[in-house]
Amino acid sequence: MVNRSAEFASLLCSRLCHDLLSPVGALGNGLELLADETDPEMRERCMELLADSARATANRLKFFRLAFGSAGGFAEMVDTREAKAAIEGLHGDGKIRLGWMVEAPALPKAAIKVLLNLALIAGDALVRGGQLDIGAEGGEVVIRAEGPRLILDPEIRNALLGEVDPDFLSPRTSAAWLVHMLVSEAGGSVQASQPEDGVLMIGATLPS
Repeated sequence: MVNRSAEFASLLCSRLCHDLLSPVGALGNGLELLADETDPEMRERCMELLADSARATANRLKFFRLAFGSAGGFAEMVDTREAKAAIEGLHGDGKIRLGWMVEAPALPKAAIKVLLNLALIAGDALVRGGQLDIGAEGGEVVIRAEGPRLILDPEIRNALLGEVDPDFLSPRTSAAWLVHMLVSEAGGSVQASQPEDGVLMIGATLPS
C-alpha cells in the first residue's frame, strides 16, 4: 500500500518540476546557442536571455519553497513581505498586475501557504494575463482574478472544495488539495466562484 503522504509529496514535486522545466530548458538552449555564436550582438542577446531564464528559475524556486516547503523556519508567523515578493517574482513577466491588500506585517505559516497557493491557482487561471488582487485580514484570505480569458479547471475547483477522491489527485490539482488540507486542519472552509464575466473569486477562512 502506497503511503498517501509520500504520494502527495511526489505530486507537489511533479508540479514544481513541471513549472521549472521551461526556464531551465531555456538556460540549456541559451548555453548551446552561446557556444556556437560568434557575432558580438547575438552573443549579448544570448546573455540577456540566459539572465532572464536564470532570474525566472530563481524566482520560481523562491515561490515554491515558501508555498510548498518549509521556508520561514520553525517560526509560527511569516513576514507578509516575503509572500508579496514571492508572488511578484513569479509574475515577473508583467502579464499579471498585482494588487496587494494585506496590511498585517506577518501571518501564520498556514495562512501564508494558503495565500500563496490560491494566488498560484488564480494566476494560472489568467490565461492571457490580467489583474490579481490579494487580501488577507484576521483569518480571511481573499483572491480576486480578472482578465480577458479566465479558465479554472473544474478538477482544481473540486480539489479546493475537497470534492475529489484523494486517490485520483494529480500534479495539476496538488496545490488546490494542499489548500484544502491546510484549511480543513484549521477547522476552516474554502469558497470558489465559477469564473464568470472574466472574474474569479477564491477565499479561505482559517479560524484563529
